[in-house]
Amino acid sequence: MSHGPMRGVDPTARSNNFGATVRRLFSSLREHRLRLIVVVVLTVASVAMNVVGPRILGEGTNLIFAGMIGSQLPSGLAREEAIAMVRASGEAQMADMLEGVNFVPGEGIDFGALGRTVLLVLALYLSSAIFSWLAARILARITQDTGYAMRREVQAKIDTLPLSYLDSHARGDMLSRVTNDIDNVTQTLQQSLSQIVTSVLTIVGIFAMMLSVSVQLSLIALIVVPISALAAVQIAKRAQPQFTRQWKATGDVGAVIEEAFSGHEVIAAYGAQSAFEADFAAHNGELYESSRLAQFISNTMMPVMGFLSNIGYVAIAVIGGVKVANGQISLGEVQAFIQYSRQFNQPISQLASMANLLQSGAASAERVFELLDAEEETPDAVTQELPDEVGEVVFENVSFSYNPGTPVITNLNLRAAPGQTVAIVGQTGAGKTTLVNLLMRFYEVDSGRILIDGVDIRNVSRDDVRCRFGMVLQDTWLVEDSIEHNISFARRDASREEIVAAAHATSVDRLVRSLPEGYETLVTDESMSAGEKQLVTIARAFLADPQMLILDEATSSVDTRTEVLVQKAMNTLRVGRTAFVIAHRLSTIRNADLIVVMEQGDVVEQGTHDELLKVNGAYARLYRSQFDVED
Repeated sequence: MSHGPMRGVDPTARSNNFGATVRRLFSSLREHRLRLIVVVVLTVASVAMNVVGPRILGEGTNLIFAGMIGSQLPSGLAREEAIAMVRASGEAQMADMLEGVNFVPGEGIDFGALGRTVLLVLALYLSSAIFSWLAARILARITQDTGYAMRREVQAKIDTLPLSYLDSHARGDMLSRVTNDIDNVTQTLQQSLSQIVTSVLTIVGIFAMMLSVSVQLSLIALIVVPISALAAVQIAKRAQPQFTRQWKATGDVGAVIEEAFSGHEVIAAYGAQSAFEADFAAHNGELYESSRLAQFISNTMMPVMGFLSNIGYVAIAVIGGVKVANGQISLGEVQAFIQYSRQFNQPISQLASMANLLQSGAASAERVFELLDAEEETPDAVTQELPDEVGEVVFENVSFSYNPGTPVITNLNLRAAPGQTVAIVGQTGAGKTTLVNLLMRFYEVDSGRILIDGVDIRNVSRDDVRCRFGMVLQDTWLVEDSIEHNISFARRDASREEIVAAAHATSVDRLVRSLPEGYETLVTDESMSAGEKQLVTIARAFLADPQMLILDEATSSVDTRTEVLVQKAMNTLRVGRTAFVIAHRLSTIRNADLIVVMEQGDVVEQGTHDELLKVNGAYARLYRSQFDVED
């Protein structure tokens, strides 16, 4: 019953608290800490094996280089004698280089040792891949469980939100938060968790190995880090607002599409396609522009990181070559160090790209958290219980406004006796549906009180109040399921006989018997007309057997003949029950026990149909305007 005012979402509103959002997002993983520990252990093992590999492979390079050098020198000489002989021949630089090579004169490549080295490296890389795969498998389960829990939490939150909050947010935007935004959050967690842990451990492990090879080369490689970090921060600052715009625009596009689909017939009937196309084009253009800028800015991260990485690579290759020539380091160690330098910059670049991914995920998480943090309905102060089977309803000096300073109902006084049918009539905006919203506690009164059987409904739980009413609304709401399922929606334990009896009493049985699949017919726009759907909702209320009824324009979508059938069913249904009927078609409420006429939130007339016609007041004017009755 979302008849309240539609307050639009501020298109410029966004949260800037990135750090707090990320911390809150990762705090949701606390219940999975044991599995996360296993993931970290597996990742440590995988990274350790991956880091050690180049160092061992460098030893293989040394074996090949030493074999090539040894095969070119005469056998029988000691290593020191061979180096001295080279130095004596005037090749001092070559002698310096040979001092860093563990060769044996006259012996070639030790293929046995080389084979064992290669097999060891392959075993390390294979084990690293297996551990990484296991960690990724466990992490995928963690993130999907987190997404599942978040969707469940959002659904539970929606059930506790006041109608005013749902009225003030577009449905498409709300759906986007539950689907697109949560999906983006889970993808962010999936990619960022594994990548952050792996990258950090890889940086630490590689830097330790680099220090073990050469402190001087390590310092050269380290110079690139602060420059890369500074570049990443600057790029991230420019990308974050665009990611926020992107996900906001995604929700806006979803809202427009949802409205266009749900109101397709009305839009076509009024030729309003061009207006919706323009609205969609504006939001779609905003989404395109924000997505383009977000991707363009974030995609500059890797080229910048690659350029800085290559600068360090060139410096290491040149200085490392000089050190090899001077015998200060072996060729295998330089090869390993060059591999480490490339690997060292890769996780730094990945961490930088994670900043962009986290910004996109944080923008979505902020939208989800905004929904989860929304103010809930005031908790029930349950101090009383409603008595059974009475049904007196009293409004005492009730005032209400959707927006402060704009009253909708002022000092309303009304009494509906048990079993009485009360018709509420008046022009659009008179406060008719608002009165029902207050009665059902979809909104709370500003002042005054509403009594059911002498009990203030604010002292009773909302569920207790609402379960006393059966509702048939102007807008039919049915699920895409069988007719039988829709009738039994309010009473899942109803037997087939009870469902058929309710359908028979409300003229639905006649309709069902004309359908090939009977009660198993799927309710869709194609299988049933609007009037037939309304009959099903009436049968649903009949089966619920409520203490009181609310009929909000319940016959507005049915033809004249069906209206007669519905009125007959309602006359049977309302026996012994208090019924509130909101109607614009005054022909449907002539036989009401009490007709209440509302104008601008006030009750201006009360009485039966004949009594109000004799008064010749507001009701008489409404009646004449519809039926063209002369004085």
